[in-house]
Amino acid sequence: MDADEFRRHGREMIDYVANYLETIRLRRPFPDVKPGYLRELVPDEAPQDPEQWKDIFKDIEGIIMPGVTHWHSPQFHAYFPTANSYPAILGDILSDAIGCIGFTWASSPACTELEVVMMDWLGKMLKLPDEFLFCSGGNGGGVIQGTASEATLVALLSARTTAMIKIKKDSPDMEDGMIISKLVAYCSDQSHSSVERAALIGVVKMNKLETDEDGVLHGMALQNAIAADKEKGLIPFFFCATLGTTISCAFDKITELGPVCTNAGIWMHIDAAYAGSAFICPQFRPLLDGVEHATSFNFNPHKWLQVNFDCSAMWVKDKRLVSEAFEVDPLYLKHENQGKMPDYRHWHIPLGRRFRSLKLWFVLRMYGQKGLQQCIMKDVNLAKDFESYVKADQRFEIINTSMGLVCFRLQGDNDTNERLLKAINDEGRIHLVPSKMKGKYFLRFAVCASRTNLGDVKFAWQVIQDATENLLKET
Repeated sequence: MDADEFRRHGREMIDYVANYLETIRLRRPFPDVKPGYLRELVPDEAPQDPEQWKDIFKDIEGIIMPGVTHWHSPQFHAYFPTANSYPAILGDILSDAIGCIGFTWASSPACTELEVVMMDWLGKMLKLPDEFLFCSGGNGGGVIQGTASEATLVALLSARTTAMIKIKKDSPDMEDGMIISKLVAYCSDQSHSSVERAALIGVVKMNKLETDEDGVLHGMALQNAIAADKEKGLIPFFFCATLGTTISCAFDKITELGPVCTNAGIWMHIDAAYAGSAFICPQFRPLLDGVEHATSFNFNPHKWLQVNFDCSAMWVKDKRLVSEAFEVDPLYLKHENQGKMPDYRHWHIPLGRRFRSLKLWFVLRMYGQKGLQQCIMKDVNLAKDFESYVKADQRFEIINTSMGLVCFRLQGDNDTNERLLKAINDEGRIHLVPSKMKGKYFLRFAVCASRTNLGDVKFAWQVIQDATENLLKET
């Protein structure tokens, strides 16, 4: 494909993408295919001779789309949102064209420097304490990770290295293996599975603490756990708080938990993957009070801030604590301007990295802070509308409503609600996923797509009512 063909077919693909997104409401949100469907539709081997673009283009609808889960459909209400916008898509196109691997400042200065500025822009939008920002002139700063899972792992491994350095200073004869065997980290029993997975990768113990009936972790629970573990001879070193849990969008009490971590001398990381975007709205910013106690903080603009996956924003108070855990400095990666700007290869797991700050830059400029606030509040208000429909039907109960998520269930036992969810998803007009807290099974209704409107919410409620009536007739 030469440049002229690229221009022609590129326009064709842009048209296809725009048509796909503008008509996505017409597609079934969850695919009706069986595992292995695609292998039957493609040859066993790659072609020996080149094929024509028209044949490849035709197979998008024939082979790929039948197996796509349409996350950006207004009828998709599962998990949490994954953001999508035309400015972000254009940013990714330019990033792919430039194709740099921004592991050091020298490998592509603009890739590093735009990210530095964008992380300060975002931090100021969230009103993060100055010590998290590059522009403060201190040791803090931000980096774009791939996912919140990566950010949690980076924070845990950095905390582990920090703890080991401190312990070895006091006990220089203590072997690394002995230290690691005594380290213990903490999270709530509502934390995302990636937090527990980070501990598995880091080969440290993870103590999952019990939350209250609303899924909220309080300071006393952490304080008691730390005291109990110290009595056992263990060494507390890391705590991951969650603001906006996946299960029910609950918020840990970081104003209580932060001082506990400070007094115990342990690293507090805050995972606000979904809810963090809402903190740009003044009415939700108080939920972030207590962040001043954190060592690191993370949220995903690629969930709710119109920035396409992947773009996970992470800040640390002291970047040296991260680089000490990940720094390997071979001659071929050194350059004469080292130390003047971040070399982001020291800030995360992979060496290579895409020019992800471009799409963030495009989105922040084309929406503006007010436009992004309006997008978030639109989704929050739609969730409230759905909540009102549920409350008006005495057959149902609300478990929790938070941000753009409504957790609800049919009055009755767990088995009845499991059958209700299966009926809804099998019918295929909308897609939901379940969750369970304190033994109670419930359904989650998340406002996920930027195109979701009140008509879509009413449609979803009608689908749920239809399935409910059919289920109750059967029973």
